[in-house]
Amino acid sequence: MRNRTSFLAGLPVHIVLIIITSIISLISFILLYINQNYIDYIALRPISIMQGQYLWTIFLHMFVHGGFGHLFMNMFVLFSLGSLTERIIGKKRFLWLYILSGLFAGILSVLLAYYFGYGFFEKLFGNPGIYMVGASGAIFSIAGLLMVLLPKLRFSIIFLPFFSLPAYVMVPAVLFLTWFLSVVAGLPVGNVAHFGGFVIGLIYGFFLRTKYPHRISMLQRYFR
Repeated sequence: MRNRTSFLAGLPVHIVLIIITSIISLISFILLYINQNYIDYIALRPISIMQGQYLWTIFLHMFVHGGFGHLFMNMFVLFSLGSLTERIIGKKRFLWLYILSGLFAGILSVLLAYYFGYGFFEKLFGNPGIYMVGASGAIFSIAGLLMVLLPKLRFSIIFLPFFSLPAYVMVPAVLFLTWFLSVVAGLPVGNVAHFGGFVIGLIYGFFLRTKYPHRISMLQRYFR
């Protein structure tokens, strides 16, 4: 047990998060294959939370995914952005940013869906009865942080690896284009969670720029 603990402690935080998320997601796939009713115990559902039920899903949902494609895409982005971000802000800050932004994204999704997710606004904020899973909110916080700290860092999309744009263009474009397309197509995408995580990343990024202006300025010289 000590060897396993020391092994995980020696790994970068983003790698540990990928391992934990993958294990929990795989377990959830098995549980749902056995019985679809287990979804109440692992996925975030706004109406359940507001009724005081399954409160742990506010935390758990960010480690559960809606299929192998969803899991792969999120973990690929986490791997791509996590390494640089963790080296910039350190392990502890990275972990706290990831967890707190994921929680905030989930809570914001619950509140907006529950109070405004009806009629036309259901397309914007989600239905209070729909289940939500995924680490996208926490991952968008990382993207938002990098956008503030390294605005000229070039981002590419997983589906278009040879096409890239500066972070200050690509990150907001992906965020709002995804929101727009999902509304038009009627797809159940956690746009509020994406936005919530993005906002936390922005706030923390501006905090670091204000607190460590000289360090951030030196860092930006390598990404012009």
